[in-house]
Amino acid sequence: MRQPLPRVPMDRIAVLIGAKGATAKSLRNASGCKEFHIDSDTGDVEVVWGEPGTYDPVKAMKLPDVIKAIGRGMAPKAAIQLLDDHHFFELVDIRKFVGKRSNQQRRIRGRIIGSQGKIRKLIEGLTDTQITIYNSTVVLVGEEEGLSAARQAIEMLAGGAEHGTVLNFLERDRRRSRISNRLLETIEIKDDVVAPKAGFDDLVPGLSDIAKRRSRRMRAAQVDPEDIEAVDEMMGLSEDEGVSWEEE
Repeated sequence: MRQPLPRVPMDRIAVLIGAKGATAKSLRNASGCKEFHIDSDTGDVEVVWGEPGTYDPVKAMKLPDVIKAIGRGMAPKAAIQLLDDHHFFELVDIRKFVGKRSNQQRRIRGRIIGSQGKIRKLIEGLTDTQITIYNSTVVLVGEEEGLSAARQAIEMLAGGAEHGTVLNFLERDRRRSRISNRLLETIEIKDDVVAPKAGFDDLVPGLSDIAKRRSRRMRAAQVDPEDIEAVDEMMGLSEDEGVSWEEE
């Protein structure tokens, strides 16, 4: 089965191919596709899959995002993580916030990157994501929970929010996530606890024995004198009883 993938910008074709085709080969092996074709003149990308059952359909579904991420400036080693079940892809278009004006796009890119890339690194560190800015787009790769927070942070910056406000939001979100994870880790499934048969008697040493003797005396008081077997049983000594005598 042939599958067309997103077209790659001309300045990213060499990156997708890699030195001596190394990147294309890595993508083919990681995805499990049978063939991987890149048109170096147009940037068109196409893969060929084998028979059903010979490849992972989830990887086939996620491969277009890998190509799109690489085409939008992300390093292949970072983009290839998208083939993992727990990593996802997000793309934020800056033009939605400032239109097609190149000077405004440049301003927003500068706000997201920050001085010497500080803001971008902070967002990546607080959300465990990887962020790449290419022309008018911002590409994010990471796990679902952190990715959602990172996207919201990027959109806040693009919408004009101050850096401090965005970083405070990420700090709060990270603390909430940690508390939530800690609570989940403390949940244990315990077996049903069987309550002990003994009650208060076992809390006081000797009380249980006294209770047993009292119970025997109460039963003895209810014995029918005409029932010979019951009288004999009543007259018998228990293990904790004895008879002592002495002459006067």
